[in-house]
Amino acid sequence: MEVRSSQRRIPPAVRGLFSKLGPGLITGASDDDPSGIATYSQVGAQFGYTLLWTMLVSYPLMAAIQEVCGRIGRVTGCGLAANLRKNYPKPVLFSVLLLMSAANVFNLGADIGAMGASVALLLPGTGILFAVIFGVVSLLAVLFIPYTTYAKYLKWLTLSLFAYVGVAFLAHVPWSTVLTATLIPHMALSRESWVALIAVLGTTISPYLFFWQASQEAEEVKNNRGEKALKRAPGQAPEQLERIHADTMVGMAFSNAVAFFIILTAASTLHAHGITNVSTCEQAASALEPIAGRFAAVLFVCGIVGTGLLAVPVLGSSAAYGIAEGCNWRASLEYTPSQAPRFYGVICVATVIGLVMNFLHIDPVKALVWAAVLNGIVAAPLMIVIMLMASSRKVMGKFKVPAYLLWMGWFAAFVMACVCAGVFLTWQR
Repeated sequence: MEVRSSQRRIPPAVRGLFSKLGPGLITGASDDDPSGIATYSQVGAQFGYTLLWTMLVSYPLMAAIQEVCGRIGRVTGCGLAANLRKNYPKPVLFSVLLLMSAANVFNLGADIGAMGASVALLLPGTGILFAVIFGVVSLLAVLFIPYTTYAKYLKWLTLSLFAYVGVAFLAHVPWSTVLTATLIPHMALSRESWVALIAVLGTTISPYLFFWQASQEAEEVKNNRGEKALKRAPGQAPEQLERIHADTMVGMAFSNAVAFFIILTAASTLHAHGITNVSTCEQAASALEPIAGRFAAVLFVCGIVGTGLLAVPVLGSSAAYGIAEGCNWRASLEYTPSQAPRFYGVICVATVIGLVMNFLHIDPVKALVWAAVLNGIVAAPLMIVIMLMASSRKVMGKFKVPAYLLWMGWFAAFVMACVCAGVFLTWQR
């Protein structure tokens, strides 16, 4: 009775909106993975409030490109790789799959390593041991738990990230400075600044999220009775396109808001006390001391593990969707491993390679930041290919993306390409 009465107290509009959230929310939440937390913490510690404006600028860019990906999946009933296979030369398909898979596996390995290193702050044992445990647990979850069941819990794992929001209101934050840094872009044209910028954009606008959201929209078509690809059932278009827009805007807003507060928290705690280089999980955890005191490490570990468990299946599965769709294999998280052995085989291989990375003695925090940099570099060419698909009548039929979304998507690709150029031009200085 208590549960029912509490549900009645929630406004119907709120309940209705949350019930519609799916691929967009999970995509946005998984974007704040351990790589994101480490990158935002490093940027806040190194540059203070200077790069807060990136969260304001990146929101419409990431929302546009993710909505475009969602539309491609829903309109065609296929993921990005399947559309590339059907409509473009094989060299384009294989180049895209190679770039995406390399970035995914490196990011996956870095996330698993960070989860292990963070737990080693609290429990006796090595980071490598815990990394292996988390890798195995994540893999078993994907293999043996139906995704529809898994996704219900993934939504709630995102709540651990709100600790960073709480710190901002407990630490001594100069809000006038924060407002100025957010609204007025400023950046020194140094190599360090360009690398920080590509890392922030790379961990915010990540290649694996492109493939994931398109594939999950295609999954919605396959798994919900009566729903069809919009090219086959144009009457469903108004409701579905409105849902994709709302789902994406909310999911990306959640992602960027949390990222904003992670940078703000690191700037007001670490940078303000002279810590400008986050090289260990312990240093990153200290940013939460204003809200958690001596339990800061516990709260940090909950955030890293929670977002890691959210992101690792997405990373492995998005690579598997891309490769399986590109090779025309059966691919769905709703299948059992025996029904789609090659699809699940790719997930297993990606996870194992990611785990092996952690035996190469790569610093976990540095690996997370460099995973973000790699994502940023890979994202630019992938975004160009995605926008070409979204503009193609052959791919999208009469559902080509509207002009405002087309312009914003191309602008996002242009910005990412310019930042990549800035990194390469200043690298030797």
